Amino acid sequence: MKKQLPKRSEIDIKHTWDVHSIYKDDQAFNQTFDTLEGLVKEFVVKYEKRLTDAHIITSSLNDLKVINEMITSLSAYASLQSSVDGVDEANQMRSGKTSIRLQKVSKQLNFFHSELNKVTKKVLMDAMKLDESNKLYLEEVLEYKKHTLKPEAEKLLNALSPVLNAPYASYNRFKLVDMKFSDFEVDGQTYPNSFTLFENEYEYDGNTKVRRKSYETFYSKLSEYQHGFASQYYAQLQKEKALADARGFKSVFDYLLYSQKVPKSFMDRQIDVIMKDLAPAMRKYAKHLGKLHGLDQVTYADLKIAVDDSFEPKVTIESSKELLMDGLSILGEDYLEIVRRSFDERWIDFPQNVGKSTGGFCSSPYGQNSFILINWNGQMDEVMVLAHEIGHAGHFQYANKYQNIFNTRPSLYFIEAPSTTNELIMARHLMKHAADARTKRWIQSVMISRTYYHNFVTHLLEAAFQRKVYEKIDNYEPISASVLNNIKLDVLRQFWGDAVVIPDYAGLTWMRQPHYFMGLYPYTYSAGLTLGTVVSQRIFEKTLDPKDWIEVLKAGATKKPLDLALMVDVDLKTSKPLKEAIKFISQTIDEITAYDKK
Repeated sequence: MKKQLPKRSEIDIKHTWDVHSIYKDDQAFNQTFDTLEGLVKEFVVKYEKRLTDAHIITSSLNDLKVINEMITSLSAYASLQSSVDGVDEANQMRSGKTSIRLQKVSKQLNFFHSELNKVTKKVLMDAMKLDESNKLYLEEVLEYKKHTLKPEAEKLLNALSPVLNAPYASYNRFKLVDMKFSDFEVDGQTYPNSFTLFENEYEYDGNTKVRRKSYETFYSKLSEYQHGFASQYYAQLQKEKALADARGFKSVFDYLLYSQKVPKSFMDRQIDVIMKDLAPAMRKYAKHLGKLHGLDQVTYADLKIAVDDSFEPKVTIESSKELLMDGLSILGEDYLEIVRRSFDERWIDFPQNVGKSTGGFCSSPYGQNSFILINWNGQMDEVMVLAHEIGHAGHFQYANKYQNIFNTRPSLYFIEAPSTTNELIMARHLMKHAADARTKRWIQSVMISRTYYHNFVTHLLEAAFQRKVYEKIDNYEPISASVLNNIKLDVLRQFWGDAVVIPDYAGLTWMRQPHYFMGLYPYTYSAGLTLGTVVSQRIFEKTLDPKDWIEVLKAGATKKPLDLALMVDVDLKTSKPLKEAIKFISQTIDEITAYDKK
């Protein structure tokens, strides 16, 4: 029987992140909160009904930067602890109290945006000239004026934000705390199941009986919650549609893509080209997996198995640092210092434990260390996961250092480019130093099964699903669990064709992903990886100086995504970079299959 996940209190602290680098303890955290609330009161007294000229506006924005920096640190301190142990009562209470206190702060600051929106264009332009660091913020104020509601309406929406955000909070609570999965049995052996075990172990298990049984029991449990989850998701969709209509957007797509600074045609191209041009290569890969493993048929439960599961190198946490330091050295010594610090200063939370979020992410509160969550399983491919998340950390360490808090976070369309660039740099480095053809093939298979499958298939199919869902929402059509299941099934079956058997239960896959509560986020993974594929290749071919890429990272949000890409001579207005990426994937799959024909 596989070991049950340990409790948070049972794991080795040296392999956890040090959230106390933000505040040494809860007392310091609460003292900072008190200070913040005092600063906000002073801010209201100082600026309410006084945003009348460029000098006052400039002063207010500089004061607001300080307030926002404190808010990001306070929020991170509370949320990060809940992310690694959502069942702990103290973490739940801290997170809840933080939400309540920050909501009060937000209400007090609500006047600011309302009054700023009343200021004439000339005064805002004058303020931009007084302090260039505020230009981007004020440009966005000017641009968004046409979508801003009356002050009373904006104030009400702000007050209702905890209610409006409840579907996502409720989803996470169900997923990470309330849902309990039954054990399953294979050949007389009992296996425990959970979100973490399923997504980090069983999906990749080389034992076909165990893998397929885990899928059946996992999805059986999901089915028990499908109507409640669908109701939560529908509430999220209705909220987004209502806001889109209220703010004068023509469609919910326009509303959700507004902050990404790209048109819907970019999202459509990403979905349509991948669904058409990548599907044949991935079907070939799926069939190859079936032959290698002697499967009677390739099913949805078989898509994440390794090409060569007898050749899965193991790696320790300590040795992963050495591999990353070596592989990412091409980016320069300054970048390596970020990698070094991420290990030495405990930026990374490695262990799997009860109540910990599944998957991985990186949080980089302004002016603080970055915080990387993964669920370490000791396999070599986790080094690629680490490279990915350190890519996010490196990006925001540079952006936070060289930009003010208003100018750090670029469009979602770009956000996954630094992470996937890192991931591919590591893969290319490992291939370059592979001792033999089998090792090279294993690395290539990891690129396909993890890097590209994850971003160009899993998340892209989520995007294709979302597009159909939002089309229904724009047409004011009702949504139910059955509707969602059928849409997901249609998308999966369209992509995989007759190469993979997609059982009806696979329609429930939409229930696994929190991205659906984050707007049109999933398609941006493939957009970022498109740029990452081109950039990593050019760095290795020495046609791109890594220093130029670092300059892109430093730019933060000061440029739109297309302009950031143009800094390294990649034109995302055309489909050329995307087709280059798909060509690379197809060639890699051909090389994998060619090896096995020898």
